[in-house]
Amino acid sequence: MVSPWAKDAVFYHIYPLGLCGAPERNDFTLPVECRLEVLYPWLDHLKSLGADALYLGPVFQSSSHGYDTADYYQIDRRLGDNDDFARFAESVHHKGIRLVLDGVFNHVGRDFWAFKDVLKNGEGSAYKDWFFNLRFGERSPHGDTFSYEGWQGHTSLVKLNLAHPHVREHLFDAVAMWMDRFAIDGLRLDAADCIDKDFLQALHAFTKSRQPDFWLMGEVVHGDYRDWANPETLDSVTNYECYKGLYSSLVDVNYFEIAYALNRQFGHEGIYQNLWLYNFVDNHDVDRVASKFEGSSLLYPLYLLLFTMPGIPSAYYGSEWGESAVKDEWTDAALRPALDLEKCKREAPVEGLAGFIRQLANLRKALMPLRHGAYQELHVNHQQFAFTRKSGDERVIIILNSAKEPAELSLDLPGMGGIWIDQLGQGESFNVEEDRLRLSIPGNWGRILTRG
Repeated sequence: MVSPWAKDAVFYHIYPLGLCGAPERNDFTLPVECRLEVLYPWLDHLKSLGADALYLGPVFQSSSHGYDTADYYQIDRRLGDNDDFARFAESVHHKGIRLVLDGVFNHVGRDFWAFKDVLKNGEGSAYKDWFFNLRFGERSPHGDTFSYEGWQGHTSLVKLNLAHPHVREHLFDAVAMWMDRFAIDGLRLDAADCIDKDFLQALHAFTKSRQPDFWLMGEVVHGDYRDWANPETLDSVTNYECYKGLYSSLVDVNYFEIAYALNRQFGHEGIYQNLWLYNFVDNHDVDRVASKFEGSSLLYPLYLLLFTMPGIPSAYYGSEWGESAVKDEWTDAALRPALDLEKCKREAPVEGLAGFIRQLANLRKALMPLRHGAYQELHVNHQQFAFTRKSGDERVIIILNSAKEPAELSLDLPGMGGIWIDQLGQGESFNVEEDRLRLSIPGNWGRILTRG
């Protein structure tokens, strides 16, 4: 069963090594430097946005970007130590925010202590079987006396043998420590689509036995999400299908794309009707969504859809102000910057966007159908899109307009007669007469209608 709190959550995603301005490489000879202090003011900010769950990217000891773990039991010395993080986690929870961390279990970095033992002791290492497809008598690209499998061919990321009982014990003991010491509420599993299902099922059983509402969300890019998100494995996965459709339906002037995806996923015969997928418009791995558009006006219908479609919405730090950034061929650093919170507020590239996201988050909390309601498409054309969310007797109508000019719509709403009030506007009301709703939608905007 999906953790009840996650179904109602609004997530805020921070990449801490970037936001805290940590050095790109970890010098393991240097003393610990607590940069976590940078994050404290952001907690009040994300609360002000209406978020109540923090997904914090990798925080454990690593060589560089955090996804090349060196030690699962220690906070990265570029961020602080375990005591520093315990204080930070306590502050997160004191403010009523759930805390979800990155669980990077598919692979480790070459500085991982067990891999260094293999480098030192070769076939005599007690840990030689901890790594997937490690073969002596061959050479790795790094000149090692053995070869091994890296994540998607990247030999700086050494794939773990997750079937090995001692590897599982090491990882599960680490998770237990995170749950006990930092009281974390869940994990986002990096590269979950590369991890054997039996490991994920064992992790599910382990965490749920200790904390029934513990949330497991997996990074899955392709495939049938039901293979990972189900009662035995994970609670949720990243909704990359809709990530693409959310922005490209606007860039390509084609709402049919996202409408098709939403109907396939959540419509009357939708294959994911019982899943709460993790929805986003950008993150630490992809271009900032503002970089996709020639102007900023399309960000308004974009975020309106993100917060009203089925699933769990997430905002990536900085994007609430319309920050732009594009992936470099060799590094993702531009997507993961250090940002000055007060400067961002003063000099937001898109004035008013953060306030609009706050309004959407608050409406999502106030209106049950936006969190739990069934989905039904009402109307779609290239630049206008309308659908309903229904929970019990309560219904919400969402209408989007991606055109610059106002659009006139006439919607067929049998059995939905009466007065409907726009929660986004100044309380404008509209009357459904003879099962038809006729109304105008401002350009690059939308309406969220509830019964009067």
